[in-house]
Amino acid sequence: MKLMQTHSSHKLPKLTLVGAGPGDPDLLTLKGMKALQEADVVLYDALANDELLTYVPSTSPKVYVGKRAGQHKMSQEQINRMIVNCAYRYGHVVRLKGGDPYVFGRGHEEQAYAEQAGVLIEVVPGVSSAFAVPALQRIPLTKRGVSESFWVITGTTRTGRLSDDVLLAAQSTATIVILMGMNKLAAIQQTFIERGREDTPVAIIQNGSLSQERFAACQIHNLTMTATEQGLQAPAVIVIGEVVNERTSATLTQEIMEHVRYVHA
Repeated sequence: MKLMQTHSSHKLPKLTLVGAGPGDPDLLTLKGMKALQEADVVLYDALANDELLTYVPSTSPKVYVGKRAGQHKMSQEQINRMIVNCAYRYGHVVRLKGGDPYVFGRGHEEQAYAEQAGVLIEVVPGVSSAFAVPALQRIPLTKRGVSESFWVITGTTRTGRLSDDVLLAAQSTATIVILMGMNKLAAIQQTFIERGREDTPVAIIQNGSLSQERFAACQIHNLTMTATEQGLQAPAVIVIGEVVNERTSATLTQEIMEHVRYVHA
């Protein structure tokens, strides 16, 4: 979208980083909605649900800036410059980012660049897919007697390699949540097998919180085969650990509730 050549002489340049949540538009926070309603211009990512743009005033430009793995519409440097330019031209810039801006969202990079240019900053945290997507599948990241802690790791570093933290996490008993890791499944599988954890439960949740959500559970030793057979792709959250087995009771509860509704219909 081409931005209008206008200048805001009466508005202070401001950037609000807003976390859009994992995908379901109802998981946007109330404060996030208010920020969108007050926006003079919105720059939004691929993983931010388009329905959220209905909160934006019709007179405010809405600019898609991409940022999906391997499909960047704009570089991060270009986005940084656009944020500052829009702030001085329009006033209040809302940067709408999937999940939470500070969880693998490069939110702090954008904040730092804008601050150096004299732009006021506000941050509205978002519901991260790291914990929301497993929760919606009734997978607890921690549970007494099962898991005392959890790791949240990016599957792919800026150099394109599997994060070294996956190796460290594989040596612990904690639950491991891997984001942006679908193109590293073979390396993840091999890492755990080499640590003697080939039977560790693992879940893949694609398009979490959305109507097209897909789920598969298996063990580490057949992780890549399961993903291939099920046709699972990014964006997806990978959950590794014994907590994956806790989903069974929740599934049974759902079946019971469906039976109750049928009986009373």
